Parts: sequence; structure tokens; C-alpha cells
Amino acid sequence: MKKILDYKWELVVLLFMAFFFNQADRQIFNVLLPDIQADLGLSKGQMGLVATVLTVVYGLLVPVAGILGGKFRKKYIILAALLVWSTATMMTGLAESLLALILLRSVATGGGEAFYSPSANALISENHDESTRATALSIHQTALYLGFIFSGIIASAISQRFGWRNAFYIFGGAGLVLALVLSLRIKAVSPTAAGQQSAVSKVGIKESLKAFFACPSALLITLGCAGLQFAGYAFFTWMPTYMRENPAFGLTPTQSAFHATFFFQLASIFGVMAGARIADKMVGKHPLVRGWVQVAGFVIGAPFMYIMAKSQTLWVVDATMLFFGFFKGMYDSNMIASLYDVVEEKYRASATSFMLMIGFIVGAIAPYLLGALAPKYGLSFGLRMGSVVYLLSALPVLVAVLFTLKNDISKIK
Repeated sequence: MKKILDYKWELVVLLFMAFFFNQADRQIFNVLLPDIQADLGLSKGQMGLVATVLTVVYGLLVPVAGILGGKFRKKYIILAALLVWSTATMMTGLAESLLALILLRSVATGGGEAFYSPSANALISENHDESTRATALSIHQTALYLGFIFSGIIASAISQRFGWRNAFYIFGGAGLVLALVLSLRIKAVSPTAAGQQSAVSKVGIKESLKAFFACPSALLITLGCAGLQFAGYAFFTWMPTYMRENPAFGLTPTQSAFHATFFFQLASIFGVMAGARIADKMVGKHPLVRGWVQVAGFVIGAPFMYIMAKSQTLWVVDATMLFFGFFKGMYDSNMIASLYDVVEEKYRASATSFMLMIGFIVGAIAPYLLGALAPKYGLSFGLRMGSVVYLLSALPVLVAVLFTLKNDISKIK
């Protein structure tokens, strides 16, 4: 028993490192966007298109990833994903045109990353019961925030000294080394799930779709996720550029990368852990708590996003980033766990993929839309409109909490 308990947390650490590079490899493009744009002579709309196509590719392929996660060993899906997106990240450094960026960055990188999350989250869930599940998933989630923080600072520093291409070579190469480590340490069959493999492998596409779309709470939680992805992609893609180009801030490229990521992502770490602990401690007596934590993350966080995008004072932007990041982290802490509360274990990989597919396809609109509108309205306007979408995203989750969540949770107990 001791060995199994040790392994379930070792697994979280290993997947934490993989998710770190999953997000870092995605964020370095956003941080280095002005450098790439200038070097290749592209417009903001074209750069936004690269991010949009990546998100669309991710959204279209993630259901395939979820279905495969229900049929094959999750270890090998995770390893293949890490190898593909790391190789594509390295090769992005060779890009000389918009088409090359779309093929290497959007299609290859986005395609590889799509296969990671459904299997990784389901694998963690298989090894953690209700008392530790949200905490384990939230520790894994913090890799997203740290990936954004450190990739932005490091990639910007590399770019300023050695050129933007070398940042892609270094991050991609590090991911390939990590793939070797994971291949040696992750077990092909989870100790706590060894007896479940045959049942999981029998799950079909139609059965998975029916289980997901027949659950009202799953659909409502997914709508909330879609709104979050729209606002989030607007923020993550364009905030570094907004900080860099705004003369009121007077920041260097490296300083812009720091201010656009550090305060928000640092606060998100505290928010995701606080939200997870609150939910894990209370869920036994209050099964709706995960939904309420998500609603709070939306409603309280949205005004801070709006102020952040409107202010021309650096310390105000940094301060509101802290609050926005904390409450978004609270939402993030229960996004996957709340879905798993209403979906049977054998459907979780596919349910995660369906939720991410819808969320990312909706979110894909934001990078191109803000880039296309920026010349006329400015990035500040687009980011403020993102905060309105973020606030509205609370509505479907609130409907679930008030009307459907309790009944759907009881169905799988």
C-alpha cells in the first residue's frame, strides 16, 4: 500500500513536468510574437491566425485523444504527444514564412499537445480517490502557471541575446529529454487501475458521446469552460504584446514578459491550491461545492480583468493581475474535478476531450479576432471585452449548481 501511495504522487510530479513544457512551448510563441512578427514581416492579424489555427487543431483532435485514452495505454499516448509537440517546437525555430508557422506551430505543435491532457488527467484521476483528486489535479494544474511564468522570462531573455529561434530549439530539446525520463518512470498499467483496463477498453465512441451529451451538468460545465477559453486565449496571446507596446508602461521586452505573466500566474498557483483544498474538504458534506467555487472564480475575478485591461498605471495592472489570477485559479482547481463528479470513470478521458474540444474551438476565435480588431480599436478594448465574456461564463455553471448538479452527481455514486 505504501508503494502505491508513493507512486500516485510520483505520477503527479512526472506529469507536472510534462504539463510544464506543454504550456511553456505554447507560451513562448506569445511572448516572442513581436520578434517573430518583425523578423518575418507579418501583421497582427496573421500572427493571431497562427494562434487561432493552433487552437482549432487542438480542439478538433482532442476528442480523438480522449477516445484513444479510453482504448489504449495512457502512458504511450502521453509519451507520443510529448515527442510530437517537442519536436515541432524545435522545428518552429526554422520557420521562414506564415505557412511554415502554421504547419509547424499550429498543426504539429497543436496536434501533439491535443493528445496530452485527456490521458494525463484521467491517469491522475485513476490513482486518486475523492479525498485527494482535486488536490492532485490542481498540483498538476500549477504546471500551467509555472510554465507560463518561466517560459516567458527565459524565452524573452534568450531571444534578446541569441535570437527568437534559439528559444524554440532549447525548449523543444528539453521536452525530448523529459520524454526519455517519463518512458522509464511511468507505469504502463496504473497499480490502482490494473483491474479496470479491460472495462475501459470496451468503451466506444457512440457510448462515450451518449454519456456526455445526456448529462446536463457536463454540458453546462462545458459552456462555462468555453467562455473561459475565449477570455483566456485573448489574454494569454495578446497580453505580452499589449504590455510591450503600451508607451505608458515603458517596459523592455523581458520586463513585458515578466509583468504579463508573473503576477497573474503566481496568484493562480495560490488560487488553484486554495480552491482545491476548500472543495476536497467540503465535498463530502456539500457535494455542490465544486460548482460554487467555479462560480466564485468567474464572478469575483471578472472585474479585476476589466480594470487590468483599462488601467494605464503599471502597479494597478500588476495588482489586479494578482486578484484576477487568484480567482481564475480557484475556477481552474475544480474544472476537471467537477466534470468527473458527474461522469463515470470509464468515460472520463473522452468527457475531458469533449469539454476541451468545445472550449478550445470557441476560444480559437479570440486570438485572430483581437489581432484583426487591434489596429482600429486597440488591444485594451479587446481584452476588456474578454472580461465581459469571462463574467458571462458563470451563468451556465450557476444553472448547473441550482438545477442539475445534485441529481447528476447522485447518478454515479
